[in-house]
Amino acid sequence: MSHHPEATPDRNLSLIFLFAATLFTSASLMFVLQPLFGKILLPLLGGSPAVWNTCMVFYQSILFLGYLYAHYLSTRYSQHRQIQIHTALILISFLALPLALPENTVPPTDSNPTFWLLWTLFLAIGLPFFVVSTTAPLIQKWFANVGHHTSHDPYYLYAASNTGSLIALLSYPFLLEPNIGLANQKSYWSVGYLILCLLIAACAFVLWKSRQTSEQQGDDQDTTADENNLSLATQLHWLALAFVPSSLLLGLTNFISTDIASVPLLWIIPLTLYLLSFVIVFSKWNDKIHPLMVKLQPIFLLPFIAYAFINPADLPYWAYLILHLIAFFFAVMVCHGELAKLRPHTRHLTTFYLIMSFAGMLGGMFNTFVAPFVFNAVYEYPIMIIAALLLRPGLKLSLNAGLLLQIIAPALLVIAGIIVHATVADLLQYFDAIVIGLIGLTLLTYLLRARPVGFALMTGAIIFLALGLHGLSSHTLYQERTFFGVLAVREAVLTDEQGKPESYHELFHGTTKHGAQRLAANLSQIPLTYYSRPGPMGQLFKEYDNSDQTWNIGVVGLGAGALACYAKDQQNWTLYEIDPLVIDIAGNPAYFSYLSQCAHNAAMRVGDARLSLEKEPDQHFDLLVMDAFSSDSVPTHLLTKEALELYFKKLKPGGILAFHMTNRHLSLKKVLSINAEALHLASLIQEFKPQQEVPLVVATDWVVMAKQAETLEPLRLSRLGNWQKMPLYFDMKPWTDDFTNIVSIWK
Repeated sequence: MSHHPEATPDRNLSLIFLFAATLFTSASLMFVLQPLFGKILLPLLGGSPAVWNTCMVFYQSILFLGYLYAHYLSTRYSQHRQIQIHTALILISFLALPLALPENTVPPTDSNPTFWLLWTLFLAIGLPFFVVSTTAPLIQKWFANVGHHTSHDPYYLYAASNTGSLIALLSYPFLLEPNIGLANQKSYWSVGYLILCLLIAACAFVLWKSRQTSEQQGDDQDTTADENNLSLATQLHWLALAFVPSSLLLGLTNFISTDIASVPLLWIIPLTLYLLSFVIVFSKWNDKIHPLMVKLQPIFLLPFIAYAFINPADLPYWAYLILHLIAFFFAVMVCHGELAKLRPHTRHLTTFYLIMSFAGMLGGMFNTFVAPFVFNAVYEYPIMIIAALLLRPGLKLSLNAGLLLQIIAPALLVIAGIIVHATVADLLQYFDAIVIGLIGLTLLTYLLRARPVGFALMTGAIIFLALGLHGLSSHTLYQERTFFGVLAVREAVLTDEQGKPESYHELFHGTTKHGAQRLAANLSQIPLTYYSRPGPMGQLFKEYDNSDQTWNIGVVGLGAGALACYAKDQQNWTLYEIDPLVIDIAGNPAYFSYLSQCAHNAAMRVGDARLSLEKEPDQHFDLLVMDAFSSDSVPTHLLTKEALELYFKKLKPGGILAFHMTNRHLSLKKVLSINAEALHLASLIQEFKPQQEVPLVVATDWVVMAKQAETLEPLRLSRLGNWQKMPLYFDMKPWTDDFTNIVSIWK
């Protein structure tokens, strides 16, 4: 046994500030780079969610590889050799600066661009992002070896890393994006990366000169042997505790936009809570906060299950949002609190973080690539709620009568529900009684809070039965899910002009209605909702009725296909739609018959609007209708100055651009007005509200634009609707592919 002289621990606060500042800067750069480079790619590849999903897989994969590198470097090499290798890696990464796409890079047009995108991301930002990814585990491992009096437990520095992530996350949409263009963002990021490299160099210098280097070197050489001290069960437990919150975060974000409200930037709130949980649990306060979270979670779960799943009251969307966010925060706080409580000795620090990053990558892959193909709605969200309850402290999996009872009782409840559903003809007449029964069972689950298996499975059984009951009551004829969201066809009933009940079909994307059709043969060719004959689109086609006989018309965004019923025999229509499932639904007469009855001469194009229009000949269209929505949101790259220039490049000199801008949350007319003014375009707006009660004729807002005011003059002078000149705004710059500002157009 060797003996070393006792080293006096360093109590210098400057060491903490140096290492914390390095972690803070690294995390900030990581969370700024992701949306920054996404915006760089947007005009090149369009707004397909598949693009964002591919980018996220790239980021998570590089993060995992960065953690793997840090683990291998710190467990296989001496501290001096670690510094030499990492310095060489940083110097090589400078070749990727300043940030930019590779020259003459063009995505393939005749094949899937996934591998092209991954290769482009690797060439453009792969090395700098990899270096940034290695920082959190490597710098904490180095801090564990510098001889500070807190070096035995450096995990609290992880709070600095997550604080940097949190601040970068909030500052990008509210501070950086509104005030700094993309070109300057790239330059500033490169400067920030150089500052990070200097901070890493300072940390390396401290480690190099550390008095404990000779002592720690022997410890590092034994680390490989010490890995055997970590049981497989412990590592799998870490994996589960990190995987479930990662999947739950993505599931809740998707659920909010699909089932609650498609509000721009709403995804920031769950991610903020997720990062905040790391800040709290890896701080010195976790020992007191974690037991409190464990006690409060089942108490709050009772109203959450009752109001969010069993019997949703008539509450505003923000009330539902608060319910889900609080339940989510308790779940991630309990899981991450357990993770922090189980953190290992510093010799296993990089293993711990490696498993955490691997779990995060698995969570992203499960929600991105598995769930959309397995489920026809966002079912991964309630599944992960149940999984989070299973991970509460006190889980014992030894087989005994008590555990069997905890499993059998929820299973019997589900089986009973399925039997009742199959045998009772009109289950909805017992709706209130079933709801009261499920709420009563929810109260009983509280008694199982100390038994995670029974608590989780009974809660899961109740959620399963509640979802089945509400699916039955919504009269959903068809529901399917793709990368682009959840699409549903529902049957509803209206009161017709004679006061009689009449069935009709509706198309929903998430929470937003994207079209409707009456089923009677004499009414089925009447465009409804945002495209009604009394509304702006009906007015436009009626006013130009005598001159549009041979028009070439393009429509971006298919919906249920209602606009096609304005088509005339000599016209040529081209319909653009990014989601093939929308085309399948609109083309199926069992759901909607607009296309089969009206679109005899229409050509269909699948793909992103800007990319599809680029392929069309210049000066081709007489009328171009922009009606592209993702749930309730218009993709921002379709609103920019460059997008408008593209549209008018494809329109004839006397052509008209019609833009649908109905939106619950954003004032899109502001963007269109400023861009029209910048491009010297004539424009009119109508914020239409029905003057009388007509079935399925709804309020809707449209803008029309042309190169010359004379083109729109017939519409302005007509008495068909209240068309007015666009208001002028002077408080915002034009939106471009380089600059957008969502915050400035909130209603």
